[in-house]
Amino acid sequence: MPKHVLAKLEFELRELRQALLVEIPQEIARAAGQGDLSENAEYEQALAKRDMFQAKVVSMEKRIAELASLDIARLPRNKVAYGSRITVLDLDSEVEYTYRLVLPEELGEDPGLLSISSPIGMALVGHEEGSEIRIQIPAGVRRYEILELKTIHDVA
Repeated sequence: MPKHVLAKLEFELRELRQALLVEIPQEIARAAGQGDLSENAEYEQALAKRDMFQAKVVSMEKRIAELASLDIARLPRNKVAYGSRITVLDLDSEVEYTYRLVLPEELGEDPGLLSISSPIGMALVGHEEGSEIRIQIPAGVRRYEILELKTIHDVA
């Protein structure tokens, strides 16, 4: 698993925990000091924010555990999987696209990155070079052919 992804998530987790330990309790105390709690909207908002941050912490801890257990050595060497660089031909428009399949946490401004959890990314996973795939996307059905496949083992 790319260490930079885990480092990014662990940093975000530390920030969430810091907010839960320091900032949010201060907000709750400040709002509670304004009087009657039964009609105190700021107090309710602070409690809701605390609950939301706690849920984010649990979710992020789970995601970090999932990513930490990902064993790159076990990824297939001849099929599309995480880290693969693929060139596909859109059979309807005759346009070629080259993508690298990445985790959602790795997406950025690079148009050559494709999330493995996107509709196209999920549909490509498990296919080999030369495969023709029909993919249901929000704009309709697209047909692609995998022209070239380099797995993470080839590009790493």
